[in-house]
Amino acid sequence: MHYITKINFSNLLDILSKEYEIFLPVKKENNRFYKKFSSTADIDEKMYPTDVNTSEKENLAESVIDFGGVRAFEPLKAFFFRAREIVADGFTEELPRPNRKPLCIVGAKACDLKGFKVQDNVFLEHDFIDPLYLRARENNLVISADCTTAIDTCFCTSVDVKPFPESNFDLNLSQVSGGYVIQSGSEKGRTLIDNNPPLFTAVRDELAAEMNEQRTKVIDEVKKNIKEHKIPAQYRYGGMIRKNYDSEMWAEEAKNCVECGACNAICPTCHCFLLYDQMNEKQMARLRIWDSCMVKDFAKVAAGVNPRPLLWMRLRNRFEKKFDFFPEFAGTYACTGCGRCVSACPAKIDIRKILKRLVEDAK
Repeated sequence: MHYITKINFSNLLDILSKEYEIFLPVKKENNRFYKKFSSTADIDEKMYPTDVNTSEKENLAESVIDFGGVRAFEPLKAFFFRAREIVADGFTEELPRPNRKPLCIVGAKACDLKGFKVQDNVFLEHDFIDPLYLRARENNLVISADCTTAIDTCFCTSVDVKPFPESNFDLNLSQVSGGYVIQSGSEKGRTLIDNNPPLFTAVRDELAAEMNEQRTKVIDEVKKNIKEHKIPAQYRYGGMIRKNYDSEMWAEEAKNCVECGACNAICPTCHCFLLYDQMNEKQMARLRIWDSCMVKDFAKVAAGVNPRPLLWMRLRNRFEKKFDFFPEFAGTYACTGCGRCVSACPAKIDIRKILKRLVEDAK
């Protein structure tokens, strides 16, 4: 571990901006989201993106860069498995956009990093390796950060995720007095530290203690959420889907769903997609866009046959894949406890309440 001051971290980002497009977490009121920056010279960490006009800057003046806090509303997967991208351009064998500048994503949280376990399994660990996802995983840089607080929808520790990263990052920031305790998690991260020795110093004992105290505080905040909402621990999930497969609860929980697909789009582990072709005056291109298993046409096949024609069947399928299929075939539950789906759902369908009901009814 090393220590880096806020000013020196800003200098590090300036160095990285020569090679990467940098995205930083920004907080405005109670919302957190990523914004693209080309300069991090503002020591006060005010948000002034270079790609907006003067009136927009005035509107964003109250926004601040927040490396701590909680996860951004957008899932980290959007930087690696894009919502819409060209996967084949014409009939060439080259990958589209070969000269695309790699990305540096700063402030990613542990709940998003767990999503890599599912995304990697889908796109990298089977017969076909997705070349676009592989390129992003190899070229992009992830500078994660500890959570410094929890919000009501956080329940990560119930699914065995801590509110501080332990893997799947290049560098990790733990916010302490005057700067950050910084830890490398990959060869790429270690090289960055080795190549910029003036920016780093040894971690003093009191700063390490401050980091551990902060981590314990946030764990306690998440546990308080879990206790308040009576969210079952992950070890109790075994067999709950199969035991409730024919339960009436699926129809009851799905009755308010509007099939918007927000729960899929916002989830760090959801990965289903749709391919389609598009042609302009010069050539043909094949594109990939995110798809949603909650939408009626998702599973429709030839002649209009649909194995899941009813909405409650699609809700059951969503939970079956997350809490039965992936544990059996990939060794991990496909839920990270980030709580985004709770916030995004206009029908107020709450995954925490459904998990509680599944566990109780499976007894």
